[in-house]
Amino acid sequence: MSLLTQDREIFWPPADELLEAAERIRRRLGEWPAASKQWRICLSAPDRPLKGDLIVGSGLKEPPPNGVGLLDAGAGHATLQLDGVEYALEGDWSDDWLAAMAAFLDCGFEPHDALVLALAWRPTNLDELDAWPVDFYTFPKVANLPAPPLKPFAHCPDRLGLYAVLPSAEWVEQVLDQGVKTVQLRRKSSDSGDLKQEIERSVAAGVKHQAQLFINDHWQAAIAAGAYGVHLGQEDVDTADLNAIAEAGLRLGLSTHGYYEMLKALHFKPSYLALGAVFPTTTKVMPTAPQGISRLARYVRLLDGIVPLVAIGGVNGSVLQQVLSTGVGSAAVVRAITEAPELATAISALQQEFAR
Repeated sequence: MSLLTQDREIFWPPADELLEAAERIRRRLGEWPAASKQWRICLSAPDRPLKGDLIVGSGLKEPPPNGVGLLDAGAGHATLQLDGVEYALEGDWSDDWLAAMAAFLDCGFEPHDALVLALAWRPTNLDELDAWPVDFYTFPKVANLPAPPLKPFAHCPDRLGLYAVLPSAEWVEQVLDQGVKTVQLRRKSSDSGDLKQEIERSVAAGVKHQAQLFINDHWQAAIAAGAYGVHLGQEDVDTADLNAIAEAGLRLGLSTHGYYEMLKALHFKPSYLALGAVFPTTTKVMPTAPQGISRLARYVRLLDGIVPLVAIGGVNGSVLQQVLSTGVGSAAVVRAITEAPELATAISALQQEFAR
């Protein structure tokens, strides 16, 4: 277990009561790998902020340099400003939130996710066998977001099962022919003609097999082709016309990479959330380090029954049962299918894991 006070300063100026509370909380959060980054919570602004400082309140005479964050919480609103990004949250929290934040930072969470957990923390968690905050209704909400679509997104199955992410319509057809019912076309092309043809062909295959066919990113072409749904990244929420997607009756899946992004995505009431990357992956550049099975299990405990969930990132046959043991209702695979020596055999083996 990581030791909160091992060879480093947690609070500045030193605050014995906060440190004792943080250590008490940390002892009840279980085994986690040692944090790769070390953060120091500054209760007042230091004369010379250091990289890794999280300064509570204001007091700085100029904007903080990269690697230095500003924390502010009061009257139901909390914000973290770090590296040019503002994370804004609203809700209620306990007086122990700063101590809790130090504990979650020690568990390896990035400051914006540690802040979410800290605001969800309640002293009564210490009365439970598992002291981790998993009551969804104690969690804060992300503030300052645009309104969600007027029309809710269409529902999809609670458990989407094996979810194949595929590079072409030909692959979509082959995989659907093998009985897979949830697929995504992730076509990496800037050729509009190619995209139109590939999307239309994939949609036709989805209709033929009565499958859930999602289109990655290209939401306008997906609407035009009558796709079952679209899958978007966090950055796409700011540019895509979510109202148009909802009005067209398409389902929406959103990628998330931690607690803050999950709460942000839930604001838009998507049809499902993708949680990742669970393991290291080479299929795309990821904005965060791999989440791992322990984090995935916490996410599922928090969100099960709230929204359908898909585990994604580095999932293959050798780790699929670990992933499914968390209770997640779907797992997305890429290379486990596209690089399989024999397609039918690979899909059958993956499907059997879901049937166990």
